[in-house]
Amino acid sequence: MYFAAVILLMLVLPAASAGAEEILSRHTIPVIFLIERWFVFWAVGVRLFSAGVRQVIQPRFTAEEIFGIQDRGSYPIVREVGFGNLSVGFLGMCSKFHVSWVVPAAIVGGMLYGLAGLGHIPQKNKNAKEYTAMISDGFAFLALFIFVISSR
Repeated sequence: MYFAAVILLMLVLPAASAGAEEILSRHTIPVIFLIERWFVFWAVGVRLFSAGVRQVIQPRFTAEEIFGIQDRGSYPIVREVGFGNLSVGFLGMCSKFHVSWVVPAAIVGGMLYGLAGLGHIPQKNKNAKEYTAMISDGFAFLALFIFVISSR
């Protein structure tokens, strides 16, 4: 389920949304900008916001399923991370309605993904969910970095 959600939020939904907007709209926005804008909405906005909701409500998943930490004492820290994810995710979702927020959301989301991806690298005995998080974080960082650089 986790892997499918990552694929949907980082590949399928951004591409489908950009394609649908390109077909249904009458504007002349370049397709690459549509893809980038929808990637920020789905990968930064919806993915991080939903992760934040889960971390706040059910910190056990992140602690145990991703990081393999069985100690309930880690739950308050996971919730704090969740608050950050909620905040960045909210910015990403708002960027759909405020075009001038797309680049700032890409910068903040890209930094979060890049740093989180680096944080996964030294972990020993990664499980499939942590590998998925590490690879998808790196992919999101790279995509957002390219978007920010090309938007100058």
